[in-house]
Amino acid sequence: MSVEIYNSTKKDLPEELLEKVIQLVLEKEEHTAESIVGVYCGNKMIQRINREFLGHDYPTDTITFRYNKGSEIEGEFYISLDVIKENAAKFNVDFQDELLRVTIHSALHLIGYNDQSPEDRGVMQAKEDFYLNECGTSILGNNR
Repeated sequence: MSVEIYNSTKKDLPEELLEKVIQLVLEKEEHTAESIVGVYCGNKMIQRINREFLGHDYPTDTITFRYNKGSEIEGEFYISLDVIKENAAKFNVDFQDELLRVTIHSALHLIGYNDQSPEDRGVMQAKEDFYLNECGTSILGNNR
């Protein structure tokens, strides 16, 4: 049972906090980590993954891959720190708050939540807010 965080950038990340928030989401959603790898990267890497695997030639905030079914999750996610920085500025929130939100979002995707429809996006956003509050992070000025 493991969550592994990899940082392919020079940016300093609160890796222990990121692992804890992923574990918190999994626990509350009654899932465990068989093997979850989180890769925090830049736009170049995430754009290549987005193009190769999803056919979209642009950077995005997160891409997740789930490799099994059931409550023990085996999968990986990629998060672009460049997009996190851009979105933090765009939504007028702290970089770390946005980093935590997208990490929570990635964990929710691994669990099986979807954000294709407005209803699904609303459910995910409510869960993101809940888990951000659970980990002691307050989002001020959240106008998404």
